[in-house]
Amino acid sequence: MRPSVRLPLVAALLLLGGGTSRAQGPTKPTTPTPTLERAADIPDPEKLTRSTSAVSRMRSVLSEVLGRLEEARATKDVVKLNCVNEKLTQVKGLLRISEQSDVALQEAVSKKDSVAAEHEYSKVSIARTKVDQLRNEAEQCIGQLAFRTDENLTVEVEVPSGLPTEDPTNPTPPPPPTNRPPPASPIL
Repeated sequence: MRPSVRLPLVAALLLLGGGTSRAQGPTKPTTPTPTLERAADIPDPEKLTRSTSAVSRMRSVLSEVLGRLEEARATKDVVKLNCVNEKLTQVKGLLRISEQSDVALQEAVSKKDSVAAEHEYSKVSIARTKVDQLRNEAEQCIGQLAFRTDENLTVEVEVPSGLPTEDPTNPTPPPPPTNRPPPASPIL
């Protein structure tokens, strides 16, 4: 009776976190995806601790992505704004599913239902992995993943001596011809 409910939830979880933004082009994962532990190998009290920790981590990622959304709004770049907004929507959905799964995990552990506990813990683990990936993608939307600098940064340019003085992009025109060639046809 319960497995029929689980399949749509897992499918929704995978579909919600699996999209990529086409506005910025396909993104490549910045870090290799960690392998998930088998939920059956983790004792129930540890599942509760890890699940609670994962949900709180996802909440902090949500606030980070909200900060990226504000940065995109400040730059008034619609492409960045749409890209970050898409990631934010996915993070919110995954967080909502994880919070529900965390509560269901607590109920399953209190009822000593190990199958349900394993299932709910797996959903939280998958969601945390996807939320971390979405955080990285939101950073890429803004373009600050590789180029984070101080606002007071100054750049000094030294021009080397011995460079040609004429502009190679604006060459001098050739001199006008002095002799006009004879006509190609005597009729004209």
